[in-house]
Amino acid sequence: MQYKVYLSGEIHSNWRSDIVEACVVKKLPVEFMAPVTDHDASDEVGAKILGNEMQNFWKDHKAAKINTIRIQNGIAKSDLVVIMFGEKYRQWNAAFDAGQAAAMGKPYIVIHPEEFTHALKEVDAQAMAVAKEPYQVVQILEYLCRDYV
Repeated sequence: MQYKVYLSGEIHSNWRSDIVEACVVKKLPVEFMAPVTDHDASDEVGAKILGNEMQNFWKDHKAAKINTIRIQNGIAKSDLVVIMFGEKYRQWNAAFDAGQAAAMGKPYIVIHPEEFTHALKEVDAQAMAVAKEPYQVVQILEYLCRDYV
């Protein structure tokens, strides 16, 4: 079985490439999609295309709407969403993506450190799995792709 997986969340580490590379090595039939992970490009897209704003609220508003087109389409096209909550910043957008996935009926897996368990209890409650490390997601994908017939 082939899976389309949307990789959401934290953008300050290599967790996405770690998952993708491990799946390539294991020859898993998985296609990956992701949001724009260049922080500056993501933050500046609205102002760059639609014009500068005097207030940061409106600058961020423009960027968020443009980025949401890609995010919502990626989640909608996916069979599974993987959401990483990193330690450096609070990823409110990642929690929103989890809510979007749940609302669309898309199964999702979250990755986060143990100390985030309480803060993410509602997100975790809807997840199909709560992993602590990206390699656990690779193991889940390997299990899902294996033919047991």
